[in-house]
Amino acid sequence: MLYIGVDLGTSAIKMILMDQKGQIHKTVSKEYPLYFPHPGWSEQNPEDWYSSLQDGLKELTSECETAQIAGIGIGGQMHGLVILDEDDKVIRPAILWNDGRTAKETDYLNQEIGKDKLAGYVANIAFAGFTAPKILWVKENEPENFKRIKKIMLPKDYLVYRMTGSFCTDVSDASGMLLMDVENRCWSQEMIEICGIRKEQLPEIHESFDVVGVVKPELASGFGFSESVRVVAGAGDNAAAAVGTGVVGDGMCNISLGTSGTIFISSEKFCMDENNALHAFGHADGRYHLMGCMLSAASCYKWWLENILKSDEFAEEQSAICKQGKNQVFFLPYLMGERSPHNDPAARGTFIGMTMDTKREDLTQAVLEGVSFGLRDSFEVAKDLGIKIERTKICGGGAKSPLWKQMIADIFNIKVDVVACEEGPSYGGAILAAVGCGEYADVKEAADAIVKVVETIEPNEETAALYEQKYQQFRQIYPTVKNLFPKLQ
Repeated sequence: MLYIGVDLGTSAIKMILMDQKGQIHKTVSKEYPLYFPHPGWSEQNPEDWYSSLQDGLKELTSECETAQIAGIGIGGQMHGLVILDEDDKVIRPAILWNDGRTAKETDYLNQEIGKDKLAGYVANIAFAGFTAPKILWVKENEPENFKRIKKIMLPKDYLVYRMTGSFCTDVSDASGMLLMDVENRCWSQEMIEICGIRKEQLPEIHESFDVVGVVKPELASGFGFSESVRVVAGAGDNAAAAVGTGVVGDGMCNISLGTSGTIFISSEKFCMDENNALHAFGHADGRYHLMGCMLSAASCYKWWLENILKSDEFAEEQSAICKQGKNQVFFLPYLMGERSPHNDPAARGTFIGMTMDTKREDLTQAVLEGVSFGLRDSFEVAKDLGIKIERTKICGGGAKSPLWKQMIADIFNIKVDVVACEEGPSYGGAILAAVGCGEYADVKEAADAIVKVVETIEPNEETAALYEQKYQQFRQIYPTVKNLFPKLQ
């Protein structure tokens, strides 16, 4: 049988066609626009997602035996707010995960409602990108739109709704709304009341591998599908990527060097850190995970090369770097503020330590190291919880760099496993679909059978010792300069 995995990203929708053994037969990607109507705002038109999905599915399945297609699973960008009226029309453009308009609402939730109460209700505190602050923003700034709301959903759930008519979400994506009681995997009545909404406006919560419907007959006919193609609930992009890299079960780890950067730690049991520096979310395997999320990761390197160096030689710019562990320049990677572990929208990117003999490659190296050090900040929080991590999987565009992968191994002083397939969320979506269709008994069985490690990068003992010293210096910089950032705006 064949399974379709979808990754609804910020810049494009990516789709794969996978067989039951995990072999990918075809991939397709369709881009769509991103809108910035005001400084700090970030929006998209949900209809663009759906049109791109339809076009992509037609191309993806144009050369296969469509009768073999059994299921579809979607992974997608988290936290976005999609609101529909009573006629199922999108009320306004979707407000995305990287939108920064909700500082007032975030402060209200964290300061007036209180972080301790939030953590008790939903196991997390408010971050500017989360969905609940966006709902409060619409309530305050667009009251007429707020009154029209019939359905509240997340980006990937809008696609599931259009395909099946099922108004649902999954535990991993719902965890990032600040509306779900994560430990008990249900909506929080307290947060519903705080946001001034009704429970019936929220989707039904499912496990990521649950079948929530079949493709509507008219759509199936147009694609040439059978009318029994099942659609599973899917997962938030990070949970889907974790499934796609085999990070299921207790104490498994994945580091993603994408536009944003994440460290994802799966757990059999629910847990959260005292300061809520890490997100405590449900996992797509039916259990839980901790996650640290940096707003800027590989995007820092892209910014540095394209905007500053005016270069598109991503690999060539790393070729002269030879001071691993000995670079005297540091970079704070907070180009869009920061989420984990600082939760500081005012934080900014900063170079420090430059001298007259600082070279181009030293600054390039500092950018790569700064992102790696920033991710280690979240790693240290997990270690303080008693979680022992000796190795990690790695994915994302930045993971294509051999130098950056070695840096991660040395800076974290752990083994880094590279998997055969780097499709991330779309691969995870296809695996979830295979589980939902009964190809495998559960997500762990599927991941163990499908995901293959093709390379392991060992930390260099000497370089790791040097980086340990550098990291201890790095972690002093943000506390020293953080009070300056609000004054610069």
